[in-house]
Amino acid sequence: MRPLIATIYLDRLRHNYLLARRLHGGRALAALKADAYGHGAVVCAKALESVADGFAVACLEEALELREAGIRLPILLLEGVFDADELAAVDAHDLWMVVQNASQLALLEASTPKRPYGVWLKLDSGMHRVGFSPEEYAGVYARLVASGKVMDIVRMTHFARADEPGKPATASQIEVFDAACRGLPGEASLANSAAILLHPTAHRDWGRPGIMVYGASPLEAGHPAAAELQAVMTLKSRIFGVRDLPAGEAIGYGGTFVTERQTRVGLVACGYADGYPRLASSGTPVAVDGRRTRVIGRVSMDMMTVDLTDLPQSGLGSEVELWGDIVNVNEVAAQAGTIGYEILCNVKRAHRQIIG
Repeated sequence: MRPLIATIYLDRLRHNYLLARRLHGGRALAALKADAYGHGAVVCAKALESVADGFAVACLEEALELREAGIRLPILLLEGVFDADELAAVDAHDLWMVVQNASQLALLEASTPKRPYGVWLKLDSGMHRVGFSPEEYAGVYARLVASGKVMDIVRMTHFARADEPGKPATASQIEVFDAACRGLPGEASLANSAAILLHPTAHRDWGRPGIMVYGASPLEAGHPAAAELQAVMTLKSRIFGVRDLPAGEAIGYGGTFVTERQTRVGLVACGYADGYPRLASSGTPVAVDGRRTRVIGRVSMDMMTVDLTDLPQSGLGSEVELWGDIVNVNEVAAQAGTIGYEILCNVKRAHRQIIG
């Protein structure tokens, strides 16, 4: 069996969710979209079911997977619905949905639900991706109330730059939100993971923690609360080949790394087809037998090479942590010019081991 194993620690998942909810105050929807950021949506939902207030997913098929697995907590569709058939499924499976555009509003008004919908009404407060403009928001809210088909309306928005401390963008979005919602009753939801950590004025009735639930910080700089997060996934493999090369030898495709000295090279069973980023450059940290070393050479489809020169006790069969407790996933992401979210979501072909 290929020795690439993604271990998912469910006790850490619960710890991170409870930390996020405590920091935010009020209630919190744990984001389980994209198969729980690559961690397994059903497994994570069942692990959180006893402590969570509800879940958020991107789309109907993700919600139905959870319902079919027996998850009965509230589930919010962050993208809303795409057609009338999906709206019927929202009604049948007792889901909450975001309403973010005129088409979704018209579908709702034309429908005949068996029970009133739970709606989260999206305001475009400055991200300019989805949501109603501040000028039309109150009018849309009034139409939803007048339809007689809505049980509750949670007012919501999403931040574009909440992970950038000291920048005015998030404070500006909060001001726009508060002005557009003035006089409109109901609960509110603004804070994603970054806003939970950095922007207390965004803490309202509902938080929407995502990446921090899985133990990765959304912030580039350190943060005291982020330091309490625990990595839910560790991705590990093993060394299955070792060779010694003299100075001046190129390694791997393109010869992007040339040995500067006598170098002991370890071959690891993991590559970009497994979700490890191909653009992770030489110098990207890994841990072999619990000691940090580095990637050398270009990452291949099924394997990669690491530097064992200063680890004489390590060799064939040695354990390699690609990320987890010793190597933070954000370190790998930074070397690859991406973010931890993308790397976690891309994991595949790894055998999954569930603990806790």
